[in-house]
Amino acid sequence: MTKLLDGKVALITGASKGIGRAIAVYFAQLGANVAFTYLSSVEKGQQLEEELAAHGTKIKGFRSDASDYAQAEKLVEDVVAEFGKLDILVNNAGITQDGLLMRMSEQQWDQVLAVNLKSVFNLTKAATKPMMRAKSGSIVNMTSVVGIKGNAGQANYAASKAGIIGFTKSVALELGSRNIRCNAIAPGFIETEMTGELDQKVVEEWRKAIPLKRGGTPEDVAKATAFLASDDSSYISGQVLQVDGGMLT
Repeated sequence: MTKLLDGKVALITGASKGIGRAIAVYFAQLGANVAFTYLSSVEKGQQLEEELAAHGTKIKGFRSDASDYAQAEKLVEDVVAEFGKLDILVNNAGITQDGLLMRMSEQQWDQVLAVNLKSVFNLTKAATKPMMRAKSGSIVNMTSVVGIKGNAGQANYAASKAGIIGFTKSVALELGSRNIRCNAIAPGFIETEMTGELDQKVVEEWRKAIPLKRGGTPEDVAKATAFLASDDSSYISGQVLQVDGGMLT
């Protein structure tokens, strides 16, 4: 039986942990050849490369800073040289530098916008070259429900994620005639290593406020990403898919 992503070449940024890691693992399980990036977590990046190789598809990790345009451009060139093409781009790299606006430094603002938003511009611009030549491609950008509704103490993060939504819709309009699709995923409360460090009473309150009465898993996001990346969503572009258990309705 043919797997959903058989023969596809996917590039996933920020895949050493959390949601990005789950996407890389799931894509490999679905038959994709996976290129992924990591930055500070060199050991985790190498471990992931070894783990994914067990699925029998071509795998390669790249140490690259998505917020740096020159590095992003070289990354895409290296991926195409190594894999022969690029079918799917998942812009997942992201950080938080939370704080109330009055106390937020210019550096906290600039860093979050650079890693979360500028990286999406960098990688998408670079990836459109091989995709336009092939007249085919699927781009999936990781936004957040915070980019839709805002959140106190996260003005920088919310702005970066809202920017991704506007960018996604614009790219979908620009590149649709070349058969390149661009969509976004907006995760809600996803339980990762980071949320495991939070006060469990706070976590329980969040769960109670979600209609499905549970937090999401990285795998929940990975499955939605695979759908938008695959040919099963070939007539879907410019959309934001909320993976939030009904939190934002």
